[in-house]
Formats: sequence, C-alpha cells, structure tokens
Amino acid sequence: MAHLSRRSVLRGSASVAAVATLARPFIANAQAKTAAVWWTQGFIKEEDEAFKKLVESYEKASGNKIDYTIMPFGPLGQKVVSALTSGDVPDLVSHDGSPQRILPQNAWIDKLVDVSDVVETQKSHYHPTAVLASQYYNSVAKKRAHYFAPFKCSVAPFHVWSSLVEKAGYKLSDVPKTWDAYFDFFKPMQKKLRAAGIRGVYALGLQITTTGPADGNTLFHGFLLAHGGKDILTADGQAHLDDPRVKEAVLKTLTYLTTAYKEGYVPPGALSWSDADDNNAFHAKQFVMDFDGTISTEVAMFHEKEKYNDVVTMGLPLDSKGKPTPAVVSVAGGYIPKGAKNVAVAKEFLKYLIQPNVTNDYLKTGLGRWLPVMPEIVKQDPFWLDPQDQHRQVYTTEGLLGPTVPNFSVFNPGFAMVEAQQIWGVASADIIREGMTPQAAADKALTRIAEILARYPIAQS
Repeated sequence: MAHLSRRSVLRGSASVAAVATLARPFIANAQAKTAAVWWTQGFIKEEDEAFKKLVESYEKASGNKIDYTIMPFGPLGQKVVSALTSGDVPDLVSHDGSPQRILPQNAWIDKLVDVSDVVETQKSHYHPTAVLASQYYNSVAKKRAHYFAPFKCSVAPFHVWSSLVEKAGYKLSDVPKTWDAYFDFFKPMQKKLRAAGIRGVYALGLQITTTGPADGNTLFHGFLLAHGGKDILTADGQAHLDDPRVKEAVLKTLTYLTTAYKEGYVPPGALSWSDADDNNAFHAKQFVMDFDGTISTEVAMFHEKEKYNDVVTMGLPLDSKGKPTPAVVSVAGGYIPKGAKNVAVAKEFLKYLIQPNVTNDYLKTGLGRWLPVMPEIVKQDPFWLDPQDQHRQVYTTEGLLGPTVPNFSVFNPGFAMVEAQQIWGVASADIIREGMTPQAAADKALTRIAEILARYPIAQS
C-alpha cells in the first residue's frame, strides 16, 4: 500500500541550525515561497527521517517552505510519468529510478529544466562519473545538459552468507579473483549444503528476469563489462553492436547465465523475479550469493546484528582478462519538470542539498545505503570507510575509489527502452524456455537493440 506523507512547516534544532548556517551562501530568502516536492520513500525508516531532517534544516535556513509528498518507488514512478505526460507537475522530483528510465526520454523531448547552473556550484567536488551521468541529450536543443543535480549514487556489490559458505566447508578467503571463476566457486556449495540437510538451497541468486525493472539489467551489464563489452554504447550516444568484442561479450554472458540456470544453480522462479524478490529470497537463505545494487540487503538487517554480521559484502572480481572490472554507478538526484511553478525555490533547495556537508549528513542518517557522489566526503569522514562496518567499507570503495562507468541509458535514451523491455531477460528466456541457442538469442537481442536505438539519432559535433 502506498504511504503518503505531506508536511510544509517543520521546526528545527540547534544541531540542524549549525548545518544551516554553513549552507547560507546558497539560500535566497528575500521572499518566502513554497515548492512542491515529490520524494522516494526510503527502503528503511532512517532514510525518511533523514529527508525530514533535511527539509527542516532548509526551511529554517531559507524561510521557504517545502510541501513534500513521500511515496514508494513504484507508485511514485507511475505518478511522475503521468505528471510529465499531462503537464501537471511538481516543482521538484527525486525518484530513484528516473535517471535510468524516465529522464533520458524526457530530456530528449525537452520536458525538463536545465539545472547546469545548480550543478556548477559543486562541480569541482563531483566524481567525474556523476558529472557524466547527469547529462542527457536534448534533441530539440541539439546538445547535452545537466537535467538533474546528483547527490547520491549506488553500485552493485556481492552479498554472501558466510555461515552457509562455512557450513559447506569453504572459506571466502579462497574465492577466485576473476569473474566467471568467482561465480563458479559457489556452485559446489549447493550440493554440500543440501547433503547437510538444508533443503531447497541454491548457490546463486542470478536475476535473469523478464520482469525487472532494474536487477536483471544490472546483472547482465556486470557480466557484459567483465567480458569486454563496455563499448556496446559509448559516451557519444553511438552503438557498436557489430563490434566483435561486444558480440562476444553478449554471447558469453548469455551462455554463462542460462547454463547456470539450466544446471539448477539458480532458483527456478528467477525468470519472473521483481527487484524485491531476490532480496527476500536472500534473507530467507534460499541461496548463498547474490549480486545486487546497493547494500539494501544488509541495511535491512541493520538492527538484527547477528544476521547483519553473518553477511559478507564483496567488491567486484577482476574481469575475464584479469583487469579491474568497472562498476556501473547508478547516480540519482533531483530534477525539475518544465511547467514547474516555482523553479527558483526548487533550484535553491537543490543547491542547499548538494553542498558536501549537507549531502553527507543526509546520507549518513540514512545508514549509508546510498553513497555520496563526491570522493572527498568518503576520504574525509571515517563513517564511510570504517573497517568496523565491512559492508559500507567495501561498498564505498567499489563506488567511489575504483573504476566506474555510468548506466548506458545516459548516453542514448534508446537504451532506457532496451532496459524497460528487458531485452536481456527475454534473450535468457528464449534460451531456457524456447530452446533457442545462445548465438541465436544474442543475434535476436542485438537486432532488437539496433531497431530501438535507430529511433534516437544523436548528432555529432
């Protein structure tokens, strides 16, 4: 059930006031105004509390009011699409799935306000991937611009039940360093755990789903990059679907994923999993290892310390050639639809939020499920790399201190359609359900991707 929460006036505290004082250079309060803001409901209650604290501090510093609506991820996405279609829009939106699935097409058709002036206030602090990830191509203006102001990001690490690994007679210190071998390491554990009386347990939580919206694409792209397919779509918005390295990477990815499924190492229901299903199955110890975005898997157990400490978060293994595998960074932030009635306050609120100290406090209060988009924050505040919290330390290192790339949909809005149509999941289903060969399924998928991207030609300067 959707949970709505609206609030316009909040009272501050001494600690919040101190933060607000630091933020005053970006506050324009000559005349108090109200901005309507839509925000994604947190995965945990601490994230919603962090947002309310943020609003409180901004209102006290500026004299402006934030009339906010907090909604769960799915319903909010539907509400945003409806609003952009009808033109009845709020002043500001922060919806976690928008940068991959909503903004690319709406920037393309000129339905978003350019917030480059907002980004510019902190551009020197941003991670280069965050700067790149917030720029979309506008087919009306014939150029790229910043259409959201980044303030958080996530990557996909591995999540492993250490107790299951140990019960199977293995040690995580022995895990191989390269991609496919890393996954292979967990396969024999399934038989040993079942022999030990743990019925129905599987080795791998591979989301080869045709449902989505995000996890199946995250999984496939992780494998794609590990097998050398990073240039399937480049930063200029051009596809390279005939590149032999790309075609080989797609084929190898499909072959590995579907073979693991057909050999019984993946729960049968994975073909129709939603994004929450693998989390729920992992928490129920239905499989040993999962590859999934954010550390929501761990943070959901934050107040159950025995479970929280039983899980080990692991970064990415090396790619198939023994080189570092880049992490795909999902960057999120706030954006302003065209037609918003109070763009000025929306921009001022964003300028306030993206200040390093404000962003840091906001994300820390949310237990670090989302990472900052500024490397200096994690280098200066011990919270992020504290070895006492192994989950956050590994997650932060992968997302901000290692090689990264943005989502492909940033480069061309057609790829947002590729992800929405679950092209990769359909290809896996073609092999598993329809008996298609991996080569035939790969060819079909690449042909379909070419057809979609052809609708979005991007002019080259």
